[in-house]
Amino acid sequence: MNYQAALEYLYSLTDYEKDRSAHYDPDAFDLARVRRVLARLGDPHQCYQTIHVAGTKGKGSVAAMCASALRAAGLRTGLYTSPHLHTFRERIQMDGELIPKDVLTALVQECRPAFDTEPEWTTFEAITALAFLHFCRRQSDVAVVEVGLGGRLDATTVIAPQVTVITSLSYDHTYWLGDTLVSIAREKAGIIKPGVPTVCAPQPDEALAVIRQACIERDSPLTLVGHDWTWQVKDPVPEAQSFDLRHTSGDSDLDGSYDIPLLGRHQIHNATAAIAALDILRRGDVPLRPRHIRQGLANVRWPGRFEVLRQEPPLVVDCAHNGDSITRLVEALQEWFPGQRWTFCLGVSQDKDISTMLRTLAPWTDRLLATQSRHARAMSPARVAELAAKVLPRVQETSDVFSALTLALSGTDGPICITGSVFVVADALEGWALHTGSALPETD
Repeated sequence: MNYQAALEYLYSLTDYEKDRSAHYDPDAFDLARVRRVLARLGDPHQCYQTIHVAGTKGKGSVAAMCASALRAAGLRTGLYTSPHLHTFRERIQMDGELIPKDVLTALVQECRPAFDTEPEWTTFEAITALAFLHFCRRQSDVAVVEVGLGGRLDATTVIAPQVTVITSLSYDHTYWLGDTLVSIAREKAGIIKPGVPTVCAPQPDEALAVIRQACIERDSPLTLVGHDWTWQVKDPVPEAQSFDLRHTSGDSDLDGSYDIPLLGRHQIHNATAAIAALDILRRGDVPLRPRHIRQGLANVRWPGRFEVLRQEPPLVVDCAHNGDSITRLVEALQEWFPGQRWTFCLGVSQDKDISTMLRTLAPWTDRLLATQSRHARAMSPARVAELAAKVLPRVQETSDVFSALTLALSGTDGPICITGSVFVVADALEGWALHTGSALPETD
């Protein structure tokens, strides 16, 4: 088996993101199955402390910030996220390094007999087990684990974390999680464990009520971002943002000024959630100091999230993929580049509420280029263009993201924003590297 064969094997397993014939219930998303396989592998997820992060938006950013701070403290740090931008290896990182191809291949070969004992074993369950085993083998001190889908039935929920984080909730994956914020919050709150502290980002009232109740029922101490931790935003600069943080107690050694390179006010919410989670973690035996947290946040890298590729005229890429995240994108565009109307290159996955996304973009759109990523679940450009034409006067269909980028760059000297999914952004970053002659990101 080589690296490509290892990936082909993983992708050949059951994938409920592609095959939606199964019901979202414990029969299909069977955590007992995950525990059985992990037991055969020696229960690697019990070898280190963990931070568990769920949410609709921002969970990857929070996970990246936490991992960056832990690395700044000199701790051996695992990071498990999904999906990836360019290469599968991004999903499993140790001390900021992508899992090596040969290591991943060897782990797949080693674990395949255990995986094959479960007929309904899924791609995500396999990747999760591989990540847990890799972190154990590399003697991780702490692993930051991002939920894949939902929370209650997610394979990552088998861990016993030291702190749980729930980031901003909105409508996404409604086929699986339900079409109300109450049902979505109930699924996300499924990661809350008895006695384990929970950090919650600002939420709509109905979602917060569900999380509060889950914490009460499970005796989980709840920290509310925006209530227990508050902030004051400083004037933005082109490549970073700063804020002053305060705990309501008034005497935390984490009070004070922070800088983050991730733009958009929502990233301050995410940074505060990360700080609150790290504060809880350090109350145990994790040697984490305020300077480590400040350094980690200042140096965090999380590409494709309101990433400014060019300042003048602006070229921005962002992974916004539902109505609420598009709203956050528009707010950030108006703050960092006020008064501008944009050429948007938009491609979305088939299951997204594109109508809401388009209505949000419409007031700020000069022209929209409908496109699609190379992902199998991408909505066709023709369908994107058809729906866009209902609310926008200037819509043009393009065959792929690189064509949309090329057309946008040649057809306007105004600002350009490429968005709609992580897969669209990945293609855009590769296209921009080709356009500028810079190094291409590694891809599978």
